[in-house]
Amino acid sequence: MPSLKDIRRRIGTVENTQQITSAMRMVSAAKLRRAQDAILAARPYAQRMYATLGEVGRRQKDAEHPLLQAHESQKVLEVVVVTSDRGLCGAFNGNAIKTAERVIEEVGGSFGQVLISAVGRKAAEYFGKRRDIARVWTGIAQVGISHAEDIAAHLSERYESGAIDRAVIIYNEFVSAMTQRPNTDQLLPLSPEEEIAEAGHTPMPFEIEPDAAALLEVLVPQALEFSIYRALLENQAGEHAARMTAMESATRNTEDLIKNLTLQYNRARQAAITKELVEIVSGAEAL
Repeated sequence: MPSLKDIRRRIGTVENTQQITSAMRMVSAAKLRRAQDAILAARPYAQRMYATLGEVGRRQKDAEHPLLQAHESQKVLEVVVVTSDRGLCGAFNGNAIKTAERVIEEVGGSFGQVLISAVGRKAAEYFGKRRDIARVWTGIAQVGISHAEDIAAHLSERYESGAIDRAVIIYNEFVSAMTQRPNTDQLLPLSPEEEIAEAGHTPMPFEIEPDAAALLEVLVPQALEFSIYRALLENQAGEHAARMTAMESATRNTEDLIKNLTLQYNRARQAAITKELVEIVSGAEAL
């Protein structure tokens, strides 16, 4: 049976852990609020841009852009897997990795080669030992449009050169503070009509100046960048929500553990006092 000193030391250790988990929960809650605001601020711009792109493509059937054209050959698939750099967020990263493995198993058979681009240290560590890695991005503490631009430039260059024939991105979509849903979006070739259908927007008439080709030259790269940016924002919000939930659960567990240890300590202390009283009474009777 542990001594009173050992139990007191363990209670102190658990209390320190409780302070850490509680602080992490509050930090994640504050970051989650900022991440939610960023998602809400980005949605109107994304919906309007996809509506414009879809309307241009619908009205100008002869307008073409390399990122809108599907390749005849389907030899190389590049999968962008988005996770976090840190753990302590429950099954958040595991769900994204499992989804990526399922997508590779279901779709990868149609391609001669499957490449992985990892966003986040957890994806890089997992797939670095199992798959061919094309590119790794880590250390993204706060998602910015520059990160999306870097990823989009990498994919665009490889797609236009014919190094890859399709690109998809897998990330955790933020649904609520309690729910993060693994999601798979096709990045290349771009399909603006699908984005419009998801957003629920009806195409509106536009007057195109100077011409559709010039407009597509600007809109298509921005649409790709913003698709990636939105995925990164969703994943960031999901990460903070998952970590907040995990730390809240850990804090509750430490409370239960402290309660049980305190009860154990009181019982041990009472047993020690009772033993001392028995020894005193026995000594008095012996006299």
